[in-house]
Amino acid sequence: MHKLSLLLLAAGLAAGISLGTSSSASAIDFNVKGQWIASFDYGQNGSFTGGNGRTGYNNREDTFSARQRQRIQVDAKASETLSGTLFFEIGDVVWGQASTGGALGADGRIIEIKNAYLDWTVPDTNIKVRMGIQGLGAPSFALKKPQSFGDDVAGVAVSCQFNDTVGATAFWARPYNDNYAGNGNGRIGYMDNVDIGGLMIPLTFDGFKLTPWVMGGGIGPNFLRQNGQLFGNRDTGVSRPFVVAGMVPAWGVVGSGGRTMDQCKINQYATVWWAGFTGDITYWDPVHVAFDFTAGKVDWSNSRLNRAGWMVNFVAEYKLDWGVPGLIGWYASGDDDDLGNGSERLPTLSAGAADNDFSRYAFDGNPWFHREGTLGNSMAGTWGIGLRIRDISFLEDLKHTFRLTYMGGTNDRGILKKMHRQGFRPASNSQGEVVHAGVENLYLTDIDSVMEIGLYNEYKMYENFKIVLDANYLAVFLSNDSSTWKRTPMNGTSRDVRDAWNVNLSFAYEF
Repeated sequence: MHKLSLLLLAAGLAAGISLGTSSSASAIDFNVKGQWIASFDYGQNGSFTGGNGRTGYNNREDTFSARQRQRIQVDAKASETLSGTLFFEIGDVVWGQASTGGALGADGRIIEIKNAYLDWTVPDTNIKVRMGIQGLGAPSFALKKPQSFGDDVAGVAVSCQFNDTVGATAFWARPYNDNYAGNGNGRIGYMDNVDIGGLMIPLTFDGFKLTPWVMGGGIGPNFLRQNGQLFGNRDTGVSRPFVVAGMVPAWGVVGSGGRTMDQCKINQYATVWWAGFTGDITYWDPVHVAFDFTAGKVDWSNSRLNRAGWMVNFVAEYKLDWGVPGLIGWYASGDDDDLGNGSERLPTLSAGAADNDFSRYAFDGNPWFHREGTLGNSMAGTWGIGLRIRDISFLEDLKHTFRLTYMGGTNDRGILKKMHRQGFRPASNSQGEVVHAGVENLYLTDIDSVMEIGLYNEYKMYENFKIVLDANYLAVFLSNDSSTWKRTPMNGTSRDVRDAWNVNLSFAYEF
């Protein structure tokens, strides 16, 4: 409360300064945007539930959950060429939970900075610069969510529109630096930086957009090191589960003698690159087609940790008066059956930016922050095809979206048999290892499949107020081949695999 009071006081003083100086040189215009959400979930057997039979890979929530979140964005605009932005977030506040500020008394320190950046234009040019914590990452017209790198991150982005057809955006971002404690060796902050650079060339034609892009960077060997372990960072809060998960193979063996990744020492910087293109075609309106292609590779000094792969996805839809029916699909490369040559899945440093436009429940695609990501955050090692009918509307201010998606794995089933013979199981299907290297999604082989059914309903009660009811069901079809799955990926001991479902009711005020 004290921090919030200071924030409101500062905003009031800034507004006063703006009014007081309006007659002098130049006034600062303050624009405020915001979002208030109250959300209620009820579901079973998903990644959010505990106990045997859960479908996902974490066990952090109850069957019923109530929460809220507030976001406030303040833009201080001096002119068309100079402005600053602060974007605050309060939450997620889980009702009754002390650590998030939702327990009795509500005194948690929960104000977070989501974005904080400065926008300015180079004089006498159309070159625009954004400096600070901002959303950066790969572009996507079809999936809307980068599967390589994309998140809120500190960095600098420079963009220029050369003409009506050609533009360019280049950026440098520093996701990590100076977090390594040194572990008593006196090398605090030594070789622990991660730096990523990127270039995007948006091309705009009549009814067609195409953006080729490339990203690359270096990964310091100490950026997640703790107590001599390369991926031992479970307690310092540097990484969320999906950050480092997608940069290494999903299994725990890196060499002879049964050494695990946590015991592996890397003394050199790793290099990573991604490249791709994304397109959006509206030329044949009312037909709309969008597609993405992404390829990438990360090279470590230990080649058994290397990872390289690719992914393609598309959407084709037809706009009608009552809705927009369409087909969606994707295919991502999967692991082969060789434990010694690294992973053949697309590497992912972070896929935190944006919401997955193909899936609201199996992956993380719901904008109202209800429980999602039952299979995981990344779509690496999977394929899918689905029917989507969005923006169905027969009554004013009421619309619906229906989704039916069948998806499966592209990982060779033979790799699991080899792991079993050596006494290992895939880390990405092990419970209780949400920060373990390789934990990014439910590991599906080429004989496993999942089906997601969802119905999204949105009622616009007022101009800025919506009520959303979102229901989802996830049917899981794991192979009955006991030589492939000697242990269930759910709990490691029994084959009690259950379907998952969740119903969410959200109230959202946006301005």
